[in-house]
Amino acid sequence: MQVTCLGATRTVTGSCFLVENERLRFLVDCGMFQGGREIERRNYSLSRHRPHQLSYVLLTHAHIDHCGLLPRLVKEGFRGKILCTEATFDLCRIMLKDSAHIQEMDAEWESRKKLRSGQKPVEPLYTMEDAEACLNYFEPVERNMDIPLNPDIRFRFRNAGHILGASFLEIFYQERGSEGKIVFSGDIGRENALIVSEKETVEEADYCFIESTYGDRLHKTQEASKEELLEAIREGIKYGEKIIIPAFAVERTQEILLTLHEFLEKGQIPSLPVYLDSPLAISATEIFKQHPDYFNPATARMITGGKNPFELPNLVYTRTPEESMAINRHKGPGIIISASGMCNAGRIKHHLKHNLWKPGVQIVIIGFQAEGTLGRAIVNGAKKVRIFQEEVAVRAKVHTIGGFSAHADQKELLTWLGHFKNPALQIYVIHGEESASLALAAAIQKTFPFTAQVPHWLETLTLAVPSERPVELTKETEELMALYALLETRLEGLHGLLGKIPALKKGKIRELKTFLKKTEKGLDGFLKEI
Repeated sequence: MQVTCLGATRTVTGSCFLVENERLRFLVDCGMFQGGREIERRNYSLSRHRPHQLSYVLLTHAHIDHCGLLPRLVKEGFRGKILCTEATFDLCRIMLKDSAHIQEMDAEWESRKKLRSGQKPVEPLYTMEDAEACLNYFEPVERNMDIPLNPDIRFRFRNAGHILGASFLEIFYQERGSEGKIVFSGDIGRENALIVSEKETVEEADYCFIESTYGDRLHKTQEASKEELLEAIREGIKYGEKIIIPAFAVERTQEILLTLHEFLEKGQIPSLPVYLDSPLAISATEIFKQHPDYFNPATARMITGGKNPFELPNLVYTRTPEESMAINRHKGPGIIISASGMCNAGRIKHHLKHNLWKPGVQIVIIGFQAEGTLGRAIVNGAKKVRIFQEEVAVRAKVHTIGGFSAHADQKELLTWLGHFKNPALQIYVIHGEESASLALAAAIQKTFPFTAQVPHWLETLTLAVPSERPVELTKETEELMALYALLETRLEGLHGLLGKIPALKKGKIRELKTFLKKTEKGLDGFLKEI
């Protein structure tokens, strides 16, 4: 079996891995590269994928860095099946259409600029029509069910505890009469996630591809993170200004709504306007309500007890551009939750343009910010940023809160890996910036007997079925093995004497025969007892 790393190696985005043998080619994820022009150029070349020769895409979850290139893949000839969980499919139906809308709008804006300078217009990466066509190839499947891809390869989805419907993969494959096993982690969630049920673990594998988004750091606790958010909200109220939260539409937005629900129930904040200013996040929240079977017990109990954790007294859904623009004309404090989470697209850019320069405004960053994004520049302490071709001063207070992340930190990743029992496990560290991946690989090798390496973009790895799985030996077993080796040496010496038996005395021959018969009989009896 071979795996070619088509994305998410020494970078976080563009998750895509080509898995193939002589009889089958399929992808694990097909995500979009994000984070600046240079890396985003990779989105336009799928020649290495050879889409028309692919039979399947096994999709771990609905985040754009894992699913965002599926419409382009179909546009360029893919006609196989896209397998995922039911919740992932429901989320992809809105995520991919939203992404297509962004591609069309960006292309239109870029084209107007080029036409004014006498250049040719640009084509979008894909269109709404492409996204609609892509959805026809989805086929939802259940978790924890063995799904055959061909006579030699089967797989199953397991709960990754990351976002609604997110899974890791167990892939089983046959070679030369033996079976090998590969695990793709997808994105691994945190312990005690606020909404989704706890991630599952796995004990046996020969190879594991593990994400490393936060492979070089530890998160603050959820309680400490809630306190930081509470402090930011209170500070915004004190100054009579907005609290702006750039949030991923899926999972992070819903977790913030649940946390605000908790603050209000405990009387920790007054009732103030909360604007959910993202049509995508609004639609995603509706999908969450349809899938309580994916929730953890605490959230499920809230639902069955008649409480909706995603509803607030002053929650305002702003679906239209006009409603969105009206928010910034509203005087006084309020909480704005808007996409995109990395501040590189969507309505959040307008809110930042209108508010970043105001000293009393609170900007609350609660998710990973990839290199090259506006969010990363703000987190890194930029004094000025460029938004819609305009220089904007950064005078607002910026809070970076890591505890709301849906990704496991280094300690949690090591804990998850600690369930594997095969000391010869080979680990490939992916889906992280180079420094984070290298740090996690070093921590793995320090903590476990496993080997760990960080592959490069476009590197092809050969994953052979181990002919013999190594077994850890006790001291007594090692002594027994040494004794057996000594006995084997003695028997080889005896074998060399057999040709000289005619020269041996008859008494010695009888003595040797008696000895060998007794030994053989004793061994036979011992083996029958084992």
